[in-house]
Amino acid sequence: MSKKVAEQLIETIKDAGIKHIYAVTGDSLNEVNEAVRKDKGIKWIHVRHEEAGAYAALAEAELNGIACCAGSSGPGHVHLINGLYDAQRANASVLAIASTCPTGEIGSSFFQETNTIKLFDDCSGYNQIANTPMQFARMLQAALQHTIHKKEVAVLGLPGDLAESEACDIHTSTQLLPSKSVYRPQDSEIAALAELINTSNKVTIYCGIGAKDAHTEVVELSQRIKAPVGYSFRGKMGVQYDNPNEVGMTGLLGLPSAFSSMNDAELLILLGTDFPYALFMPDDCKIVQVDARPERIGRRAKVDMGLAGNVDDTLKALLPLIKAKSDDSFLQDQLKLYSKVKKNLAAMADKKGTTDNIAPEYVATIIDKLANNDAIFTVDTGMCCVWGARYLQATGNREMLGSFSHGSMANAMPMAIGAALARPSQQVIALCGDGGLSMMMGDLATIVEYKLPIKLVVFDNRSLGMVKLEMEVAGLPDHETSMYNPDFAAIAHAMGMKSLSVNDPDKVEETLAKAFAMEGPVLISVKTDPNALAMPPKIEFVQMKGFAKSMARLLWAGRIDEVWDTAKSNLKHWRDLV
Repeated sequence: MSKKVAEQLIETIKDAGIKHIYAVTGDSLNEVNEAVRKDKGIKWIHVRHEEAGAYAALAEAELNGIACCAGSSGPGHVHLINGLYDAQRANASVLAIASTCPTGEIGSSFFQETNTIKLFDDCSGYNQIANTPMQFARMLQAALQHTIHKKEVAVLGLPGDLAESEACDIHTSTQLLPSKSVYRPQDSEIAALAELINTSNKVTIYCGIGAKDAHTEVVELSQRIKAPVGYSFRGKMGVQYDNPNEVGMTGLLGLPSAFSSMNDAELLILLGTDFPYALFMPDDCKIVQVDARPERIGRRAKVDMGLAGNVDDTLKALLPLIKAKSDDSFLQDQLKLYSKVKKNLAAMADKKGTTDNIAPEYVATIIDKLANNDAIFTVDTGMCCVWGARYLQATGNREMLGSFSHGSMANAMPMAIGAALARPSQQVIALCGDGGLSMMMGDLATIVEYKLPIKLVVFDNRSLGMVKLEMEVAGLPDHETSMYNPDFAAIAHAMGMKSLSVNDPDKVEETLAKAFAMEGPVLISVKTDPNALAMPPKIEFVQMKGFAKSMARLLWAGRIDEVWDTAKSNLKHWRDLV
């Protein structure tokens, strides 16, 4: 019996390890949907919005290695864009099927037609449209090889009439090549790096997500050379745990200890990271950068030595050449500062807040306390990122997912969908901002439909908190950052989801414990303080001046209550982080 192109698609991607297709069915995708229905080995996840599908695929790809989403004709294509931008910047292996109008209509301004090549050009590494069954079979193989090995988005355009055409056997390989190989600098470069480390007294290591598989080697190197270890937000869960020399994060969400360690060093070693921004980089020490993507080396800092390679492979070759140092005075100074910072963070979290203005730092510490050892956290962009970065702790088994490079709102809930499907045996907790959840609320129905046991904690601060902070440090009074919010718990209940609300700080822990113990999906709405701010580790005079100016403008505008509330809420931050 002959096989349709759509059936060939499903068989091939199933063999590549794809288990779900996140999409809204219809029009040119109908043949693909039918192929999924008949195959049974792959599942169609009916999201309410294609952007949610792209984010779910991103999360599944980050956790399981590869994932797939699809969009039907023009509107579906456009809805995929934001999530695919995020996946491309996160180096996630996401295959996107862009089904489109019949081949004979392409270029005629047909109903819902888009130019998929132009549309997806900036958010993908592979981007083609097939016009014949032979083309499709070969392009599908190329798309899968590309997304697996280069860890970029691969988009494959599939006209509706082609999907129902008879498939064509091809004579090129249909087997995916092995994706893991040793990749490190040549021996002379490794030796030069060893010499630089051995002759430097104050060395700091800073790790990103690229060091995730090199935890053992990073800890061994840091202990041998008495170096403090900082990390990016994406790198936190893979670097922080069982690491006696860790000093926290730097960057906009980071801590003074990591900033100090980097800026007081003679030699800074960047491992698998493209962050933080240049503002947080030292300008008077030597910098080495090791990255599997050499085109990124030197983008954020003036690098004295750039080395291409996987971090784990590079460190395994480097360690035998490294001499143990005896002077740990630099390390001890940084660890002492980090100890003080951690005490200050704990002190901030001890202040629970008041009715309807619960301290978000306190909420985050309770989530960390109650979450499983292998919990998967998803965090919305904005203040939720701050609380997740500072208060959710690594265990070696936990994961944290977010829009760390693209910085999109509304990512936490849809990423939780992908996480729950990718790792059904692990607890999934989404830290949702009220602004983010409001954007994509329709896909609460997806969570209920598939009975995904996600716990959604909504930080309901009635504002766009991060934007408010940005305006205030720029000297602008916040404007249009306040939000009218619905009753999130009531909406979740109407969707068929269990829900709880809490506005009393003394009831936060019991409410979260009750919710986490419930079976199935649960939404917990927490009334948090809209004036809680989070200062970065490096506060410029212009920021302090801007903040004071914005407060003065609020006073002039007669908003004295807001100024007082902001001052009360944030005195602790200015005292401890300035």
